Amino acid sequence: MPDDMNDATTPATTSPTTSRSLAADLAGVAPEPGVAKPDPIVVATGITRTFGGLRAVDVEHLEIQRGVITALIGPNGAGKTTFFNLLTGFDQPDSGDRTFNGRSLNRVSASKIARIGMVRTFQLTKVLSKLTVLENMRLGAAGQRGERFWAAPFRFLWRAEEDDVTRRARELLVRFKLDAKEKDFAGSLSGGQRKLLEMARALMVGPELVMLDEPMAG
Repeated sequence: MPDDMNDATTPATTSPTTSRSLAADLAGVAPEPGVAKPDPIVVATGITRTFGGLRAVDVEHLEIQRGVITALIGPNGAGKTTFFNLLTGFDQPDSGDRTFNGRSLNRVSASKIARIGMVRTFQLTKVLSKLTVLENMRLGAAGQRGERFWAAPFRFLWRAEEDDVTRRARELLVRFKLDAKEKDFAGSLSGGQRKLLEMARALMVGPELVMLDEPMAG
């Protein structure tokens, strides 16, 4: 990992027993970046990415422990967003390997990576401005039967599924304090509210791992 980037881990919010178990597992892990973790969900080795003569990313080895919050810390221009893009399939590295749950992510598209359980938000939010907040949330749910060409005209085939998606979307909007905005166009939200909407929409997939790019911006 480049000298100007670092990582830090802390147990995510879980049950007390699970949290104690994670803390015990991590107690003997050295605090240096790239050390082996007890149960890594993401492993990246030898990842490089250059743009012309500039090497933007040069990560020797990185492991992200399952069940913890991991922070990637560095100054502007350190390559954090570029590294996120490489892990999540929005860009491809010049060299190296990365895995998610032991599955290789080499040459796997961003949409497929999201479907297998790793999603991300963006430094600059990507909400659909001319759809309502609730419609943005519904779009986040994967594998909806009503999106299939042959099934779309027959609402009775997917009405129950759509109702379930809407229920989950509204539950998340309550958690993110956006429930009062569900009928508003996403384009009318403030920058901070758009960031919250993007985080909430990411959870509609039911992911195992969420990568947050500049989550406190705005």
